[in-house]
Amino acid sequence: MKFVSLIVMMSLLGTNMALTFHRSTGGDDAPVYLQDETAACDMPKACDLKNYEDWYRLGSYCIKYFKAALNFTEAETQCRSAAPGGHLVSVHNSQANDNLLCVVMKNNRKSPRIWLGGFELFQSGKFVWTDGSSWNFEAWTPGEPISRWTSREDCVEMNWSKIGKWNDHTCFTKKSYVCSFKNRV
Repeated sequence: MKFVSLIVMMSLLGTNMALTFHRSTGGDDAPVYLQDETAACDMPKACDLKNYEDWYRLGSYCIKYFKAALNFTEAETQCRSAAPGGHLVSVHNSQANDNLLCVVMKNNRKSPRIWLGGFELFQSGKFVWTDGSSWNFEAWTPGEPISRWTSREDCVEMNWSKIGKWNDHTCFTKKSYVCSFKNRV
């Protein structure tokens, strides 16, 4: 189901008020977000490595948003080419999830669905990160991930139906992505 949201900011006697309008249009497309989702978030600082100043710091990693729509495997391959030790982004705490969301919304708030570097290992119900780091944090949309016995949704995306939340999805679907690499400085 597709939801289109419109948030209107109004100033009434010096008081700000937000109105939200939702319209369901059917289908499995991503919601369209028109609200300035980055207004209340703190953008991460720039990566401090030469030639990677257009990347952002996310804990001990540097990350970068890529708008090109690729399937999960293509996105992981591009991340490996984009930086030494590069992979699709892994997320290890709520602050990192929030900072990642800020970067995504700054770059593409109208279509913020992205690949994360998580995937289900052999339909086992166990998820792992492509960079080999520990799976120690989750931010699933309620009801997700879909049961491994009834679904072929093995790859993890962010911002499917709830901003900042995760969903398992078919790996061949094309969407934007975020790459990361360990900042060794």
